[in-house]
Amino acid sequence: MKKILLLVAVLCAFLRITSTAQAQQFDIGFGFGTVVAPSASNVESGHVPQSLSGGGYPSFTGDFLFWKKYLGIGGEVAWRANQNVNIFFQPYRPIFYDFNFVAAPPLGKHAQANLQAGIGGLDIRFYQPVFTCNFFGCTNFSSSQHFSTHVGAGVRLYVWHNVFLEPQANFYYINNNVEFASNRAQRYTVVLGYSLRNKL
Repeated sequence: MKKILLLVAVLCAFLRITSTAQAQQFDIGFGFGTVVAPSASNVESGHVPQSLSGGGYPSFTGDFLFWKKYLGIGGEVAWRANQNVNIFFQPYRPIFYDFNFVAAPPLGKHAQANLQAGIGGLDIRFYQPVFTCNFFGCTNFSSSQHFSTHVGAGVRLYVWHNVFLEPQANFYYINNNVEFASNRAQRYTVVLGYSLRNKL
């Protein structure tokens, strides 16, 4: 959680600092959704028969559109709200994160597309009953990190001034994700956000 809060704080500071540079648009949002992935019965060769599906996933997202009015960069992080238990009775929590190129053309006066493509990772935290300490602090988990590619699409519906609701779909290909049944996963979420922008 400390890393997630630090990432959000850095993103907010970045948005605040760059807003003084006459940028075209900044967006920040909080979402909630779920993950869908192949089931344990559809396990791919070399993978553990454990599905990544299910659970509630809160998320933070932000982007900075600065080039040709509706192109820019963005990032997001989503984590499973509650721990799950795998087939080896090991508690775990997946955390998705990604950094993207963003295209957000207008769809009329009160809507905007949000198209993303980028790279990131899946951090699977396996929890232990004891804490391990080092110079930086103590933790009760070990992490399994996997590189991933990401594409996503959503539609921002401006419901009140610069406040928007955005249903979105995110697709991940996770390298060497042998802890689960497949290298593929989809995350579906609805984001409540705020936009610092010029009129569409």
